[in-house]
Amino acid sequence: MTSSIPAVGTRTGGAATLQAVFLDLDGTLVDTEGFWWEAEAQVFAELGHVLDDVHREVVVGGPMTRSAGYLIQATGADIGLTELSVLLNAAFLDRIARGVPLMPGAHRLLAELAAHEVPAALVSASHRTIVDRMLQSLGPEHFRLTLAGDDLPRTKPHPDPYVTAAARLGVDPARCVVVEDTLTGVRAGEAAGCPVVAVPSVTPIPAAPGRSVVRSLEEVDLAFLRSLITESRGAVH
Repeated sequence: MTSSIPAVGTRTGGAATLQAVFLDLDGTLVDTEGFWWEAEAQVFAELGHVLDDVHREVVVGGPMTRSAGYLIQATGADIGLTELSVLLNAAFLDRIARGVPLMPGAHRLLAELAAHEVPAALVSASHRTIVDRMLQSLGPEHFRLTLAGDDLPRTKPHPDPYVTAAARLGVDPARCVVVEDTLTGVRAGEAAGCPVVAVPSVTPIPAAPGRSVVRSLEEVDLAFLRSLITESRGAVH
């Protein structure tokens, strides 16, 4: 699929230029948040525990260590964090092996960014094995950089993944837009100093200064992303 908007030759260096777009993976570009919950429910069922739906809102969007640790504590399961993480990743990989559905508007947005030579970075809290497997569905050529949850000592909600992505691309975080589907990821992007677009998947995300909330990626295009940089720069002055 290609963008219907003509590509520009070069990016300008103006103060309000959009320098890059940082995109979350699960629930943002691919419709897999339900897959994670199914994997967690399956693994805990095999351990003799039934997961209550109330736990889903707590673990969504979080790094594996936080989510797995929380579920061990909540259920009292007799299993270590490392062993549980291995089981959860295996169960999830089994599900995505059957195919990974893209979120509405995801392919079009990635194609448009590529056509206009706007660098895109994939910034996920999922482990590298998961990220690399799902890149097969998304197309690795769409991303200048990918960061997984186990690539850094600290992941979301800490700002480290987005700060690192900006540093490796040589761009200013204030001129990069983060696209996330959970409050955990939104807070990470905001802490890094980036304007954020929230596309809620499992739980609602309230609007806030420097944060735009949309219903789906079908509402997000290059013109919209560029306008967020203009607005954020204008707000400073």
